[in-house]
Amino acid sequence: MEFGVLTLLPPVVAIILALISRNVIPALFAGVWLGATMMNNWNPFMGLYASFSDFIIPSVGDPWSATVLIYCGLFGVLIVFLQKTGGAQAIATAISGKVKTVRGTLGSTMLFGLIVFFDDYFNALTVGSVMRSVTDKMRVAREKLAYVVDSTSAPISLLAPVSTWVVFVMGLIGAQYAELGISESEYMTYIFTIPFNFYSILTLVLVAIMIFLKWDFGPMAQAEYRARTTGKLMRDDAEPPSDDEMTGVEMAEGYTPKMRNMIIPLVVLIGMIPPLFLWTGGYPEKDFVTAFGEADGATSILIAAFVAGLVAMVMGMQQKLYSFKEAMSLIVSGFRSMVLVYIILALAWSIGSVTTELGTADYIVDLAVQNTLPAFVPVLLFFIGAIVAFTTGTAYGTFAILIPIAMPLSATMDISMYLAIAAVFSGGIFGDHCSPISDTTILSSAGASSDHIDHVNTQIPYAITAGVSGIVAFFTAGLTNSAVLSLIVGLVSLIVLVFILNKMWGKPIPKEYEAKVQ
Repeated sequence: MEFGVLTLLPPVVAIILALISRNVIPALFAGVWLGATMMNNWNPFMGLYASFSDFIIPSVGDPWSATVLIYCGLFGVLIVFLQKTGGAQAIATAISGKVKTVRGTLGSTMLFGLIVFFDDYFNALTVGSVMRSVTDKMRVAREKLAYVVDSTSAPISLLAPVSTWVVFVMGLIGAQYAELGISESEYMTYIFTIPFNFYSILTLVLVAIMIFLKWDFGPMAQAEYRARTTGKLMRDDAEPPSDDEMTGVEMAEGYTPKMRNMIIPLVVLIGMIPPLFLWTGGYPEKDFVTAFGEADGATSILIAAFVAGLVAMVMGMQQKLYSFKEAMSLIVSGFRSMVLVYIILALAWSIGSVTTELGTADYIVDLAVQNTLPAFVPVLLFFIGAIVAFTTGTAYGTFAILIPIAMPLSATMDISMYLAIAAVFSGGIFGDHCSPISDTTILSSAGASSDHIDHVNTQIPYAITAGVSGIVAFFTAGLTNSAVLSLIVGLVSLIVLVFILNKMWGKPIPKEYEAKVQ
C-alpha cells in the first residue's frame, strides 16, 4: 500500500505531541498506533492490536534491543551500587575540590565524555550520572549537563578510530563495496570519512565554546539563568527519566566514602571491554583490526557491566555497608530505576519500525534526489539524513537506510565516497540530536536526570546552529572536495552564528550569582 506524503504522519504526530504535551510516552504510542492503523486500512481497533503484535512486542523481543535493555538495567544496578558505596560521591567530591568554577566543572564533564569514546550509550549514562552531583553543587542546569553529555557521546563515537559505532558502519560500508565490486578496506574508508564529518566536529567545537566563552542562548540561557539565580536545577514540573530508585539511594550513616569504590568497578568495566571486543570479534583467528571491526559491541559491554556491578556489590558487602539480602534489593532498585527508559526506548524502536514499514525514508529520499547537481549532493545527503534520523529517532537506522543509497550514488555521480558517507554520518547525528524519540537523547536525559523534553528543547537551537554551519561546510566540500578548507569555512560560520545568537538571544547571569559558585 502506497501512502505518499502520509508516510510522514506518524513520526510528525509523535514529535508534535511530545513537544506540546512534554510527555514523550503517550506521544510515541500515538505515533505507533497511528502508523499501525494506517497499515490496517485505517481500522483503529486493528491498529491497536497491530501496535503490540507487529511492532512493540517484536521490537522488544529483537535480540539487539533485548541486549540494550538488559545492558541499561545492569548499568542502573552499577550506578545504584556506586552510590550506595559512596564511590560516585567520593569522585564527585574530589573533582569539586579541585574544580572551583562552572567552566572547570563543565570542561571536566566534556573531557570525561571525550575519554569514554567507545560507546555512545555507555557514554551518555556514565558521564551524566558521575558528574551530576558535581554540576548540581555548581548550580548548573540539568538541561546543560544533558546537552554536554549528549553532544559529546555520539559525535566522539564516530570520530574515534575504535567504537561500537565503527563496528556497525564498517559492516554497512563493506556490504556496499561487495555490491559495487570495490576492493578497498572498509576500515580505512571509515578513517578517511573522519575529516569530512563536519557536524560531529563542529558540535564538539560548539560545546567547547558554550563552556569556555559562556555564550549561551535560547531556552538554554533561560535554564542556566533559572538554575544559577534560584538554585532550581530543573523546572518545577520536570519529570526526569531516571526516577528516585536511582537518585534516592543513600549511603550508610557515618560512612566516609572511598574513591576506590568507584575507581575499581570502572576500571573493571573499561578494562574488560577491549579484550571482550577482540574475543567476540574472533581474535586471534582474525587479525586485530578485523576482530575489532567484527566485534559484538553490545554484548561485550553488557558482560563488562555485569562483572563491574558484581565487583561493586562485593566491595560494599566486604565493607559491611549492606547484607547480601539488601544487595539483592539494591539490584531490583537498579533495574526499576530504568523502567521509564525501557518504555521510551521500546516505543522509540517501535515507531522506527512503523516508519520503515510505511516507507518514510524511501519517500523522503525519492523526493529529494531528483534533478540534483553533484556539488549539492553532500548537502542533500546531510539534509535527508537529518530528516530520516529526526523522524525515526535513530542514527543507526539512518546509516543503514542511506549508506546503501549514498555509496552507489557517489560512484555513479563521481563524488568523493568519503564525503558522501560522512554527509550521511553528520546528517544522522544532527537529526538524532534534534529528535525527542532518539535513543541516545533519551539516555542522555536519563544519565543527567533531566526532563527529556526540556533537554530536547534546550539542545535543538545549539544543534541547528552546528547543523547550519555543517551545511555551509558540506556545500564548500561539494565545490572544492577539500576537507581542510571546508572545515575552516564551517568553523568561521559557527563562531559568527554563535556570537550573534548570544548577543540577540542570550540572558547574562548577574555577577553576584556567578560569584556564588565560583
